[in-house]
Amino acid sequence: MEQTFLSVTFSMSFRHKLETRLIEDKMPEIKTNILYYGDNLDILCEHIPDESIDLIYLDPPFNSKRSYNVLFRESSGAASEAQIEAFEDSWHWGDSTMRAYDDVMRGSRQDVAKLLGAMVDGFGHNDMTAYLVMMAVRLVELHRVLKSTGSIYLHCDPTAGSYLRVILDSVFGPTNFKNEIVWKRTTAHSDPIKYGSNIDIIWFYTKSSNYTWNKIFSEYSPKYLKRFRYEDKDGRIWMDDNLTAKGLTGGGYEYTFKGVRSLWRVPLVTMKKLDGENRLHYTKRGGIRLKRYLDEAKGSVLQSLWTDISPINSQAKERLGFQTQKPLELLNRIISASSNPGDVILDPFCGCGTAVHAAQKLERRWIGIDITYLAINLIERRMQDAFAGIEIETIGAPIDLASARDLARRDKWQFQWWGLTRINAQPVAGKKKGADRGIDGVIPYFAGPTEDYKRAIVSVKGGENVSVRDIRDLVGVLDRENEPVGIFLTLTPPTKSMITEAVAAGFYESEFWGRKFPRIQILTIEEMFDGKRPNLPWGKTPFANAQREKGKDNQISIDIKDGNERDT
Repeated sequence: MEQTFLSVTFSMSFRHKLETRLIEDKMPEIKTNILYYGDNLDILCEHIPDESIDLIYLDPPFNSKRSYNVLFRESSGAASEAQIEAFEDSWHWGDSTMRAYDDVMRGSRQDVAKLLGAMVDGFGHNDMTAYLVMMAVRLVELHRVLKSTGSIYLHCDPTAGSYLRVILDSVFGPTNFKNEIVWKRTTAHSDPIKYGSNIDIIWFYTKSSNYTWNKIFSEYSPKYLKRFRYEDKDGRIWMDDNLTAKGLTGGGYEYTFKGVRSLWRVPLVTMKKLDGENRLHYTKRGGIRLKRYLDEAKGSVLQSLWTDISPINSQAKERLGFQTQKPLELLNRIISASSNPGDVILDPFCGCGTAVHAAQKLERRWIGIDITYLAINLIERRMQDAFAGIEIETIGAPIDLASARDLARRDKWQFQWWGLTRINAQPVAGKKKGADRGIDGVIPYFAGPTEDYKRAIVSVKGGENVSVRDIRDLVGVLDRENEPVGIFLTLTPPTKSMITEAVAAGFYESEFWGRKFPRIQILTIEEMFDGKRPNLPWGKTPFANAQREKGKDNQISIDIKDGNERDT
């Protein structure tokens, strides 16, 4: 089966969907603070109107052939070593890639089509060009939904970064390229036969020359701060700075002030104003210099080399266990620079949700899209942990029996992960056949002081054929694992013989809780929708918790510029 982040195949080409929508001349209203589960290309075409997004941040998989895992925690709260392989970030030419390639080649963006065609002709049909095709078709759609005043930040590593830069030039135009931002994502480390790879690249483009830009300032270095060595009588600390224009191109203002004649940087009226405000420093040698007060200093204007933001390490409080999780500070900076409160932020590969978290924290509206239900569930939990009382709408996840059946038919793994997370169970294996040894998930629960935490074993069935043999298999797994409770989560209602077999398995009796719990518990998806859950002692979520946000926490100095041409 083709391994690609397009695990949901097209029901029709995105071009045909777009043409149909334009014929109907009916653009949907933009919904915000919303998560979409599904293929971002389909969702962009069907749900995101033209020029409705102020800022796009995307951190797509890089085709580096890594496995993308979701990490859970143990009952003690420590990080779990059991990682769930959600998908691999390697792609191959197949039906979905050919459809995407055909859409670009036949689409209205023939400039992009010529470039992509040249890449495929030059490099051949391989994993890299398959990845570039999948990215190109999405970047065309992202250009469509971005406002004329909007910006896009594409986060990547050196594996495919140079190729993506060329595609971005074609889609957004080389004149709209603003910066190559280099983020030092790790400390120095040793690679055996090359220089250490410790950076990521973030390509910053805009849709036009009139774009939102808020100048960002970073903290002064300790060396620079030492220059603030003077103090006024009122305690204000300052440094002196040059006021002459000698040696500068562009001229200046030549006049005499307080007996000193020079070519000054400011006109005479400004010089008098500075003098009246006690902002001039008269040196012992008869010179005049400008006072720059520390309490008015905003910091150094941020450059394109970012070495001051640490990656998520094993001890970080915001760590959720997602392998490629980016620090909140990184997204805070990007969102603060290229959007304003109330603007709409889109992350089409939202992973563990750092961009939507930062957007909510900075009072922006947001849209997140991901193709794995594990990611969507992780983001839902993260946002609910971080923001008390937040209301999040999720589109694409099953909401009734019919949509659950549809998901089970289309993707058994996503159905399995969806069902497990709905009952607060941790998946135990990815898509590798036989890796689960008959265990689809586990629910940790507190058995008592002497036994501490134990696990309920969960088996998920999304097919139409279930039988008493499935119950007997689950009993066998309990015996093998020495666990007292098994949960059988099924889309199809159990037969009478299955119910009889479950009852025959008996009970698990807890002295600490003073209760008996059925050893085998059958739970249908329909019952789950009605609110029924496994009958267990007190359980603890296996998902990592995000820190609670405490009101506004904007620790970035921003200088908002107005006008058509923005300071870059």
